[in-house]
Amino acid sequence: MDEEYDVIVLGTGLKECILSGLLSVDGLKVLHMDRNDYYGGESTSLNLIQLWQKFRGNDKPPAHLGPSRDYNVDMVPKFIMANGILVRTLIHTDVTKYLSFKAVDGSYVFNKGKIHKVPATDVEALKSPLMGLFEKRRLDLTRITSRELISKYGLDDNTVDFIGHAVALHRDDRYLNEPALDTVKRMKLYSESVLRFQGGSPYIYPLYGLGELPQGFARLSAVYGGTYMLNKPECKVEFDMEGKVCGVTSEGETAKCMKVVCDPSYLPNKVRKVGKVARAIAIMSHPIPNTNESHSVQVILPQKQLGRKSDMYVFCCSYSHNVAPKGKYIAFVSAEAETDNLEMELKPGIDLLGPIDELFFDSYDRFEPVNEPSLDNCFISTSYDATTHFESTVTDVLSMYTMITGKMVDLSVDLSAASAAEEDY
Repeated sequence: MDEEYDVIVLGTGLKECILSGLLSVDGLKVLHMDRNDYYGGESTSLNLIQLWQKFRGNDKPPAHLGPSRDYNVDMVPKFIMANGILVRTLIHTDVTKYLSFKAVDGSYVFNKGKIHKVPATDVEALKSPLMGLFEKRRLDLTRITSRELISKYGLDDNTVDFIGHAVALHRDDRYLNEPALDTVKRMKLYSESVLRFQGGSPYIYPLYGLGELPQGFARLSAVYGGTYMLNKPECKVEFDMEGKVCGVTSEGETAKCMKVVCDPSYLPNKVRKVGKVARAIAIMSHPIPNTNESHSVQVILPQKQLGRKSDMYVFCCSYSHNVAPKGKYIAFVSAEAETDNLEMELKPGIDLLGPIDELFFDSYDRFEPVNEPSLDNCFISTSYDATTHFESTVTDVLSMYTMITGKMVDLSVDLSAASAAEEDY
């Protein structure tokens, strides 16, 4: 370990693993360390025994739930936009060869106490009067707000809720007072993602859960010379007299480096708390009612429908994506915590699930960096939000990549050379 590296990455969450892969591809000498003995960090996937150990304090789940190894329960459940940034990053890096994906059955929105399907066929999309929004000139959209644009169409509040939260995927209503261009781009992405696979939603999801994603990017890093060390305790970041990072120490050994990339837990004195995510995890023996028997589905509960400041999200997957035994479903209800009573706060989403075999409650604080990377060479990711899609996650990653390297990721470049490189791996 007593070597010198260009970058040391701490934590094997998805964000850190994507960056490790991208930086290794760039030819940088990367050391990737984690205090845990598994990949994924906070975004790992747990089998049934691990789930029981985390939430119940023992390793003896009831036998009727099926084999532990058949479960892959995501701790940060998110679907992937079929034409979004993460898919383009996966294709760009050739990480797709390590993973298998399957379309998600449906996307729904909660309105006036009922679940309604978001239109998902090209015919429905083309019939929508909202398609005219895409023909607006960019200049106009940078000058007018989303509220002003929507008002031109005389849409009622329910339709505005549907557009802003179920299609544009905004987390709250702040977008209404911001330039309309971002909302139109988001709607365009949603439409393109629906059309890409001609499925019932704009989303895809990896077989065996999201735990496969960090490992895919870790493998990419290794192909390009990255070094991995799991189960490394402490991982203390060292600084020189000028306050710049100079290495990382673990078990009495120090690896020198010019830059450190990490999740907030490794540098707690350089981050601030910005919120808290509340989550319920349910194991069920049936799909979510009123979703057309969908084996995988997202339901968005817009803030206005619940009298909240931000949206609530329901995520459900099942044996169809190999995350549970046949006949079992895993559902999550997630929201930005606005009270101290998580169980009552999540009740509107839980009430949509129907009968539940087992229910767990979880929460975690969200942090964002407050340091100046140009001064200390520490590049810290933000914590995962409550949304059930990956766009904001990858946007954070690409922004960090630009800060670290001074350049943008060119997602148009084909890195299929990685295939040849792996033959020697």
